[in-house]
Amino acid sequence: MRESAVLPDQRREAILETLARDGRVVATQLAAALGVSDDTVRRDLDELAASGRVRRVRGGALPSEADTPSRMVDRQERHTPEKERVAARTAELLAGETVIGLAGGSTCLAIARRLATDGVARQVLTTAPDIALALADAPGEVLLAGGRLEPDSRTTVGTEAIDAVRRFRPSVAVLGVCSLHPAIGLTTYCAGEAEVLREQARCAGRLLVATESAKLGSTAAHVVAPADGVAQLVTDDGAPDEELRALRALGVEVVVA
Repeated sequence: MRESAVLPDQRREAILETLARDGRVVATQLAAALGVSDDTVRRDLDELAASGRVRRVRGGALPSEADTPSRMVDRQERHTPEKERVAARTAELLAGETVIGLAGGSTCLAIARRLATDGVARQVLTTAPDIALALADAPGEVLLAGGRLEPDSRTTVGTEAIDAVRRFRPSVAVLGVCSLHPAIGLTTYCAGEAEVLREQARCAGRLLVATESAKLGSTAAHVVAPADGVAQLVTDDGAPDEELRALRALGVEVVVA
């Protein structure tokens, strides 16, 4: 193909602008938009990754870890339309569930707000005070795990939180983790939060992960569970087909919102 005359630096700035807007870039889509070959885009992404400006994942790139919001209050502002679609579809899937474990995070908070108004009486255990408050006026019972409050995730962590999770046996645990990779599994940035999330996943009848497509194919520092331990994944329609195929091959039921 005849490539665009756009200079490499201009291409890379355009890639960074797209990444800042969408939270993820896909190499094949960038190639079409920029009028260059897939190989050219891959070289651009490799250069940006080498300089620490992006984080390379299979098929594209994500923001560098330094640019990825770690505070829950900041994450609430990202990918809002996708997050709301994922939350709405997840709430539909939970309509018949009456005993739920609900992790922290902005996606789970959006789910909790929908569950609070569907009229179903439930027992819900959460480690997130924000989520407990969102469910405070809903029918049923809200259990808030105690422990030390981790300020970035706004969830309780430590021995007390882990003990509370171990004593609760929900039919489903709903997690909205930082990253999901077919080979690495569910991962998150906070070591203390990861310890609690592992117990939430282990003690539930099944594990449901609700996350935006931008988090698929990426990894964070601390592993929570293997990808084949996920019973259901709810994500938005921006998810790359190759990521979904890899997860389905592991036995994950993928639900696209």
